Amino acid sequence: MVEFKLPDVGEGMHEGEIVKVLVRTGESVQQDQPLLEVQTDKVNAELSAPVTGIIREIFISEGETVEVGTTLLVIDAGTEAKKEETKLPEKVVNPDKTVNFAPARADHRRSLATPYVRQLAREMKIDIELVTGTGAAGRVTEEDLRQFANRLQKSVPAKFPTSATGNERLLEASTVEVETEPVVQPKTGTTTRAATSSQGDIERLPLKGIRKKIAEHMVKSVTIIPHVTSVDELEMDLLRALREKLKPHADKRNIKLTFLPFFIKALVIALKEFPTLNASIDDRTNEILLKRFYHIGIATDTPEGLIVPVIKDADHKSIFQLAEEIDQLARLAREGKLTMEHITGGTFTISNVGPIGGQQATPIINHPEVAIISLHKMEKRWVVREDEGVIRWMMNLSLSFDHRLIDGVTAVRFTNRIKELLEDPNLLFAEMV
Repeated sequence: MVEFKLPDVGEGMHEGEIVKVLVRTGESVQQDQPLLEVQTDKVNAELSAPVTGIIREIFISEGETVEVGTTLLVIDAGTEAKKEETKLPEKVVNPDKTVNFAPARADHRRSLATPYVRQLAREMKIDIELVTGTGAAGRVTEEDLRQFANRLQKSVPAKFPTSATGNERLLEASTVEVETEPVVQPKTGTTTRAATSSQGDIERLPLKGIRKKIAEHMVKSVTIIPHVTSVDELEMDLLRALREKLKPHADKRNIKLTFLPFFIKALVIALKEFPTLNASIDDRTNEILLKRFYHIGIATDTPEGLIVPVIKDADHKSIFQLAEEIDQLARLAREGKLTMEHITGGTFTISNVGPIGGQQATPIINHPEVAIISLHKMEKRWVVREDEGVIRWMMNLSLSFDHRLIDGVTAVRFTNRIKELLEDPNLLFAEMV
């Protein structure tokens, strides 16, 4: 008998919510067959069978939240497993009946990996048996998959992942235009009502899943980081004109060109000139980590809560490439297919609330990053240019920064540089690498 326990599927998770149970007691399953869907901090993970066998007991139900290490179900691997013994590593059963895998014969060795890593390999279209593991006992890790994929990219053009897992819908906040769909309120689960004599009914909503993790992350951020916010305004007329000229070229490539790629390029140029804003602080060692890579997160609203998909290596991508990747991320999210790979590793975050409205805000920094910029509503305003009143398309920027590392003067110079690049798009293109 094999006890299948909830593993840590990534990012040091402590608990998960059972979204779907895909098998029944008495059902025969094959190794790597999906058994359960579990919602972690921000994505759904599909857990697969570690062995071939028969489901004997199921201890959990849909909607239940369980801690890592909890036994979820029991698989009878007796008769069925013998049929696969030439393919599988030898099974070593501990006294607590938890299965570990010991190396099998070299000519029949099967790669060791967690269910999450195996699932990620399938999504990346990588044969995990070809990947050399660097983890404990030769276990294949998520980083091993990324390194393997990077090596393949040298000879084969990389394609953006086309399938993944997740239960979030990415709001198309990849544009600072005013038009947007109504905001959908988060789904927080079952509710209960308790009447009070003086205030009427009180509806109780469980704080769990993604919303709970968001709450914990926000509290951690504002507790550790002394937030300061600087607000400025940006003239958008020339950038709007440039976008209109480029849209027909983007349309020919079936690319949805929004304003966000221009902001990302301007942001990356400014981050290279002001490296402390692309850094983090190691609170354990009291060290400043200056990062020479530029992974830009896009804070987005979903029915499940705030999600931050990340555009990796934004400094190496063109305006059209960024626009295409943003659109692909949105499509993946609408299909509920975001993974940890899509939402981790960011160095700086953009929060685009312009489609919803509002003039300014104090965005909370996405710890362990040290700054976040918020883009607000674009609108026509009466402004003074060369002592004359004129109408211009204007938009506000709000920059929150970690005052432990970034001074106010540096923050203002940083936003001034972004303004300079966006208000004169010719300069933006001249500065691109």
